[in-house]
Amino acid sequence: MNLDLIVTNANIITLDYQNTMAKSLLVSNGKIVKVDADPIPDTHGYTVTASTEKMDLQGATLLPGFIDTHSHLLMYGELLNYIDFRYPHTTSIEQIKEKIKEATNDTPPGEWIIGWGYDDTLLAEGRHPTIFDLDDVSRDHPVFIRHISGHFAVINSKALDLAGITADTPDPYGGFFGRDESGELNGVIHEIPALEKVFRVLPVLSEQESVDSIGKAAEIYLSQGITTCTDAGVGLDKGISELHAHLAAIQSGKNPLSMRLMVLHHLLGDEGDFADYNAQELQEEISKKTNYKARLDSAKMFQDGSIQGYTGALREPYYSKPFESGGLLHEQEAFNNEVLDLHNRGFRIAIHGNGDRAIESNINAIKNAVNMVPRKDHRHRIEHVQTAAPEDLRIMKEHGIAASFFINHVYYWGERHRDIFLGPERAAHINPLADAKELDLLFTLHSDCPITPISPLFSVWAAVNRLTSKGNVLGENQKIDVLTALKSMTIYGAELNFEEDEKGTIEVGKKADFVVLEEDPLTCRPEEIKNISILNTIIDGKTVWADKCKSIV
Repeated sequence: MNLDLIVTNANIITLDYQNTMAKSLLVSNGKIVKVDADPIPDTHGYTVTASTEKMDLQGATLLPGFIDTHSHLLMYGELLNYIDFRYPHTTSIEQIKEKIKEATNDTPPGEWIIGWGYDDTLLAEGRHPTIFDLDDVSRDHPVFIRHISGHFAVINSKALDLAGITADTPDPYGGFFGRDESGELNGVIHEIPALEKVFRVLPVLSEQESVDSIGKAAEIYLSQGITTCTDAGVGLDKGISELHAHLAAIQSGKNPLSMRLMVLHHLLGDEGDFADYNAQELQEEISKKTNYKARLDSAKMFQDGSIQGYTGALREPYYSKPFESGGLLHEQEAFNNEVLDLHNRGFRIAIHGNGDRAIESNINAIKNAVNMVPRKDHRHRIEHVQTAAPEDLRIMKEHGIAASFFINHVYYWGERHRDIFLGPERAAHINPLADAKELDLLFTLHSDCPITPISPLFSVWAAVNRLTSKGNVLGENQKIDVLTALKSMTIYGAELNFEEDEKGTIEVGKKADFVVLEEDPLTCRPEEIKNISILNTIIDGKTVWADKCKSIV
């Protein structure tokens, strides 16, 4: 057996179920063939050739490659082409206007100006920009700027005209067009159902431009040690073309990540491109077109919006808005029927749920489907699970429903959840990881990139420390230990992907997907985990990314 890779003098955290530690390993044909307790492995019985790569890690830490179970790779890559309004680089509406004004100098009249990432709660004015702010800068260019949550946007008069939105346009179910006190449109578009009317007129990148965007994003993901990635919204903004771009990026080699694709439910519905497909048929089509480098993850649905936009569906009203509790995006009976149809066709279902009322609705729809058409080990999943109560998690465990927690909210919005949106008691319980661990509920962590920056180590840090951006602990009793947090980004992710026999731990027979860290997250100060440098990322035994300054090999 020819060896592809020999790793020596390593601190190997296997993350297997015995929590084994090792010092060296051997890889052949992209798979681990030996894990050894000695710093130099015995290669007797194997063939070392001129092409065998030898990595002396000099004590650096080797982990299974990180598995990102919920982000938006394509969206992130495409947004990198547009104006970045994220905090702290943009702190006021005046700065937003200045950046748009600069863009008008290089953009011919009539062409779109697009930006993303503003957060109304962090702007000096404490509000969304409006049509009046954007019109003040340009009436000759249609302008579209998307909120950091992805659930809202602001457009100017030119964009309103192109989208055909007027004061008489009815609000779609689950979304609405913002208005001022006189009832006139203020340019703020709330939630995906309303945004869809604007998406239809936004400029569409060519497939090659989207492929190039995916390539840029994938390089950043690799630099964070990610080897497997789930795009959690294929078809969300531009329909079937997004799937085509993903497949082309893999076929061309622009994206070396192992990909899992959540396909939007409307592409699977009666009028969708895959209306007649069952899950196995779609899985086979995706896999064959990518030489089995991509797989179907699930059918993706939404049942509420964003807590920081007051559209997350809560059981109790918002802390600062006692008459507002958000709303569900689907009436329950129709929602149950669609979930049942997808379940019946063999799809695993992933449903966005931030507010506890939406989480309960998601649970009820999945329970209904599983009770009517029993299916072993379905691993249906709820995304974000921000405000789940202990009883919600207990019912999820009872019915085999997994959770993917948006843990980064603790840092990025913790204080505002406490002081504005949820109040101290509910805010301290967001992302209840300790409760999930106690129940032995299958769960993972995610960044929801580009909503927050992509970094598995940051998510591990957030889960372990639960520090806000101002350095306060939010929910001491919901902290989890480092080992569990690391598993939530590796083996638990593999389980969520039905791939626990292929990856997620460093064991003989599994894929040689690794990340090399400069320090050991199990022994460094917990507060420093997010600062550990990624040295190398390895997929199938081949180095696909290396830190040019610090990489050992």
